[in-house]
Parts: sequence; structure tokens; C-alpha cells
Amino acid sequence: MSAENQLTRAQRDDLRTIAAMIVPASDAYKVPGADDPAIQADMLATLGRDSKLVAAALDHLARLVGQPFAELDEAKRDAVVQEFRNSGGAAAVTLVRVVLQCYYRDDRVLHSLGLELRAPFPKGYVLPDGDWSLLDPVKARAGSLRRVP
Repeated sequence: MSAENQLTRAQRDDLRTIAAMIVPASDAYKVPGADDPAIQADMLATLGRDSKLVAAALDHLARLVGQPFAELDEAKRDAVVQEFRNSGGAAAVTLVRVVLQCYYRDDRVLHSLGLELRAPFPKGYVLPDGDWSLLDPVKARAGSLRRVP
């Protein structure tokens, strides 16, 4: 289920604002910030089991300032974020993990890091069906039996 239906409008605005603070856009590296609409859409679409902890983190953040975080003056946000890091617990850690996870799987970010947008193996070569020769070194090893506790 999409988190768009699970998070309020204020929470989604706060998520976008805090994401931009965690990973701001960079013209030098030609990468978007974590507040980019495509990255935000990915966050909302894949939040899944983390949605309750992320919502709790966003609620805690809003309680710290007494209003939605996105409405807070930019000059005051850094101090609030420091307090949030100290008091947010597992919910704050989950929020940061979700932002970074979605950010670093964005194609533009991967490309800026010099990573190719494909699986690293077999580097574009198609393996014929039934070709198990990659397992030959494993098959050549002597078998080993171990006791299970």
C-alpha cells in the first residue's frame, strides 16, 4: 500500500523538507536532492512496513517545533534537527534510512557515482541456459558435513 494514503499532507511536506536537509541537491555533481519529486514518489510507494515508524518520526519532529516542520523558518531547522537526532530514537533512524535507501537507488545518483544501471554480473553477456560451468570450482571441492547444534 502506498504511504501517500498513510501519511497526512503535513507529514509528506515534512518528509520532503527533512529529506532535502539529509541530502541536498548538488549542481557540482549533477544530482538531485532527496526532495526530488521522483525520489519522493519512490519513498511513498515503497515505505511499506516502515510507514508507522516514519510517521512517528515525522510526528515527533512536528511536536518538537509545535507546528509542521516544513513551516519552520529555515534558520531554526538545524537546531531542531539536532534535537530530533538526540531524541528521535529508532523512528528517526528509520526515517534517515528510508531517505538514503530511496536516494541511492535513483538512476541519476547511481550514474553520478560511476555505477552502471544494471546488474554487475554477467556484464552484459548472456549465459546460455543450462550452462552451469560457473559452479565447477564449487563442485570440485571435497564435500563437508557439519553437525547441526
